[in-house]
Amino acid sequence: MRLRARLKRELRFVRGLNRTLKRVKGIAPDSPNLICDDLQAAVDRWRERPAITFEGRTVTYGEMDAIANRFAHWAKGAGVRRGQTVALFMPNRLEYFCVWYGLSKIGVVTALINNQLGGLPLAHCLNICKASHVIVDAETSPVFEAARPLLERPLQQWVLGHAHGDQRDLSQALKSCSQLPPDKIAREDMKARDTALYIFTSGTTGMPKAARITHVRAQLYMRGFAGSTGANEKDRVYVALPMYHATGGLCAMGAALLNGGSVVLRRRFSASHFWEEVVAEECTMFVYIGELCRYLVNHEEDPYEGRHKIRLAFGNGLRPDVWPQLKQRFRIPEILEFYGSTEGNVSLFNFDGREGAIGRVPKWLRKRFNVKVIQFDVEAEKPIRAMNGFCVEAGPGQIGECIGRIGGDARSDFTGYLDRAASEKKILTDVFEKGDRWFATGDLMKTDADGYFYFVDRIGDTFRWKGENVSTNEVAERLSAAPGVKEVSVYGVAVDGADGRAGMAALVVDADWDVNTFGEHVARELPPYAQPLFVRIQPEIATTGTFKVRKMDLVADGYDPAKVKGPLFFHDAKRGYVKVTKGVYDKIAQGAVKV
Repeated sequence: MRLRARLKRELRFVRGLNRTLKRVKGIAPDSPNLICDDLQAAVDRWRERPAITFEGRTVTYGEMDAIANRFAHWAKGAGVRRGQTVALFMPNRLEYFCVWYGLSKIGVVTALINNQLGGLPLAHCLNICKASHVIVDAETSPVFEAARPLLERPLQQWVLGHAHGDQRDLSQALKSCSQLPPDKIAREDMKARDTALYIFTSGTTGMPKAARITHVRAQLYMRGFAGSTGANEKDRVYVALPMYHATGGLCAMGAALLNGGSVVLRRRFSASHFWEEVVAEECTMFVYIGELCRYLVNHEEDPYEGRHKIRLAFGNGLRPDVWPQLKQRFRIPEILEFYGSTEGNVSLFNFDGREGAIGRVPKWLRKRFNVKVIQFDVEAEKPIRAMNGFCVEAGPGQIGECIGRIGGDARSDFTGYLDRAASEKKILTDVFEKGDRWFATGDLMKTDADGYFYFVDRIGDTFRWKGENVSTNEVAERLSAAPGVKEVSVYGVAVDGADGRAGMAALVVDADWDVNTFGEHVARELPPYAQPLFVRIQPEIATTGTFKVRKMDLVADGYDPAKVKGPLFFHDAKRGYVKVTKGVYDKIAQGAVKV
């Protein structure tokens, strides 16, 4: 039975890999074939089929293309030329994908701005992309107006909706624009290595950075998922992730639209309406970010959750503790977990469904993949180098940094950020031989003897306490299983007079949560050095639009009761978790309490 199961897994892996490689074959940086050409081919093949459904309205492939063509002609009429940038600052809506698809037809770059931003972070993104025009709607226009004084250069604002003042009415302008494809001469001599999009990092550790998405990179995303998901023209993909992010805006769209399928797009994710909408729209797939799945399993039972037609859920960041709950409770036949970063050159797929793994590189294929895990000094936050000056590859079970060799082909190329200095910081040189160059993912991983990769933590999130490395990710998984705990964020905080950083956990809990029961769970499940020294209770944990936890503010608050709103506890060596009062805080600061 074990041999049969192993062979079955190997067959699933090979099939998934072959499907993916077949779809990305022929993609090359010097090719004149652009992402808009891939999409145009899909339109020509499935012109009358439904493409996108949004809030009760469905457009066919042909109608989607006509909308995109209008945006292309609008930009030409507004004087936007090849290589210039238009900023797109809107929530998910029917026109979103059509905007950048249309602009790519005339060689214009679209900067996909996170619609959750405002103020200085928004202005920062608009400034660095150097756009001269910004597209907004009724929801984002007031936010843009508030950030306007912080801009370094004037931007013409185009509103999909009612305009006032010096705003332009884009809806009205589009009515006079042709629905026919623009002349290809506008992108003559362009190559796939040219920039198609700017997609911004989440900014969880500072200001967002603009990752340069070339046409070839967009093709790898879209074609890759068209193959890896095994989607076909009968599939309907439910997308509740933001379109400004690669997972929802490229991977999910590619899976559907390059296979003749359709996308059911939502303005935003709602755990309360998720299954009802999936059932009503007869969706067969959905795309996820890990925390989205946690929200689903934490939600009360839904009468629709057992009536769906979902055959595949695909995405990244699915935590090992949530994985079996998601699959068993909702009876999802297959989960496709993948690993990748917007700017990086490392891609991994878990084709055979090994729970907890983010991907696999079997021994017999290692030479065909550009990915390795190297030994890493967590405290110094840099790779460990041997006496000869080269890095040391980590063995099975060893935790290290995942890196990707930078090469000249499409899959191993590193396009980096708009900021060249930021790009250079992500490159390691002389890793295994003189002159080689590798992209540093910033992610700690480990592998096993079968070649499966397991995510451990982000570098910087893992901290050192009591002479031991503590993974925030692994601690969070253990704490999530405690009675009454709904959501967890773990991070390290500095304590006066102590080396390293002490563990602190922010929890969202239900009415049944009890601090003493929690303390017993912590003592039972975690070694002393990994047990959170501080715990704070919150009504919710702030996240980015892609559900990444915002830890900067939590770290800044520390364990100061004057800054922390809500219950705050300290783990006393004798009494367990006790409330942090000003007196307790002062004793810790003075070193009068053992930590």
